[in-house]
Amino acid sequence: MIASLSGTVSSVRLDRAVLEVGGVGYLVHATPATLATLRVGESARLATSLVVREDSFTLYGFADDDERAVFETVQTVSGVGPRLALAMLAVHTPDALRRAVAGPDIPALVRVPGIGNKGAQRIALELGDKLGAPTGTDPATGAAPAASPQAEDRRDQVVEALVGLGWNVKAADDAVATVLAQAGVDVVEAADVAGALRAALRVLGGQRG
Repeated sequence: MIASLSGTVSSVRLDRAVLEVGGVGYLVHATPATLATLRVGESARLATSLVVREDSFTLYGFADDDERAVFETVQTVSGVGPRLALAMLAVHTPDALRRAVAGPDIPALVRVPGIGNKGAQRIALELGDKLGAPTGTDPATGAAPAASPQAEDRRDQVVEALVGLGWNVKAADDAVATVLAQAGVDVVEAADVAGALRAALRVLGGQRG
C-alpha cells in the first residue's frame, strides 16, 4: 500500500493533482480543500490511500493521516465507496463527521451530495463508534475569516470547486456570496479557500434539505 507521497506538485485540477516523486508522476484524487493547499512547483506531502479494483488502481490523497483513516473507515458502511467517502470529507472535517455520526446529526450527513435520509441513518448506525470521539476543535465551523486589505480574491476557485462537486454555477456563486456576506468580507483569500468552501457546502446543504 502507498501510505504517503512526498514530492513536487506538477499540476492541480478541480478534483485531482499530480505529485512527482523520484521522476514518477502520481495522479492523486483529493478534496477541494486539500487541493487548495497545493501549489504547482512547490513540495508537498499527502497521506494516501490506494483503492484497488479489478480494472484500476486509484490513489486518494489527504491533508493528514486522520483524514485518511476516516476515509477508509466510512467505506466499511455498505453502499459507501471511495468517491462518496471523499465527498463526505469535502463537506465535513473528520471531527465534524465524528460529531455527526455520534449525534446522530442526520441533517449534517444529508448535506453531503449523494447521501439521502436513509443513507445518512445507515451511515450513523453502521459506523457507530468506529470513528472514535472528536480529537479537538473544528477550525472549519464558521464562515471565511475577515480579509486583509488588497487581498487576492479566490472566490472563483471556490465556485469552480463547488461546480466540480456537482452544483450548478448559479447555485455555487450564490452560496459563496452568502458566505462572504455572513463573514462581512468581499473576497476569499488564498489561505481561506478551504474554510470558505466548507461553509458554502453547508449553505447549499441547508438549501437542499
